[in-house]
Amino acid sequence: MNSLVNDFRNLRVTGRLLSASNVTLQCVNSTSLQKYVYKPESGERPLWDFPLGTLTRREIAAHNLDQLLRWRIVPSTNWTTEGPNGPGMLQNWIDEVDLHRPVNVFPPNAVPADWITILAAHDSRDREVHLAHANTLSLKRMAIFDAIVNNGDRKAGHILADRNRHIYGIDHGVCFNTENKLRTVLWGWAGERIDQEILEDLIALQGVLGNFTEPIDQWLSDSESIALRSRIDRLLQTRDFPVPSTDWPAIPWPVF
Repeated sequence: MNSLVNDFRNLRVTGRLLSASNVTLQCVNSTSLQKYVYKPESGERPLWDFPLGTLTRREIAAHNLDQLLRWRIVPSTNWTTEGPNGPGMLQNWIDEVDLHRPVNVFPPNAVPADWITILAAHDSRDREVHLAHANTLSLKRMAIFDAIVNNGDRKAGHILADRNRHIYGIDHGVCFNTENKLRTVLWGWAGERIDQEILEDLIALQGVLGNFTEPIDQWLSDSESIALRSRIDRLLQTRDFPVPSTDWPAIPWPVF
């Protein structure tokens, strides 16, 4: 489980994701040709509810937590001190295949039979559309993962499927807040019982974390580390998928 990698001197910036809130660059290693998402610490925009200069570090914590769970949700993510724009996060680039997208918008009569509709709305032409997601174990794990890390921004566009139909979750900068921030498109199982195999993984994670585990806690504040463990404890006590809060919008905007 690597969290600090210094040998990224052969990186070349090949583009910028203009829709991202913070500076987000695509890079390629000139030697291996491996592509990365690179988020330099210096490119973060101030947020009122997250300390400046911590968002990229939260991405590392999210990846390392996923490594402990062995769920393979977060693409390989490392910290570099030698990025083109200074220290920051490097994450393996995922080539998304839209055809395999597990969250999408459909006309009401076109939602796949085994999918779960979570929202009915109207588009720009006043046509009714439904936001729905697949009903799979991999997405259930992602929903629980988001509850653990307190993900405040699980957009549909942050859920990627590759050519092998493997599902990845990306963009975990606004996670691990001490206040409840959960905002997601994966509400299809709200209030239902958590699958036994997921519960067993949470029990194992609880044991591994203990009071301190460096790959996670070195990237978080003390209060955030305590809150992380409290969320795991709560899930194991209720054994239910979380339900949306009534205190703020439960679904991020824009959805994609």
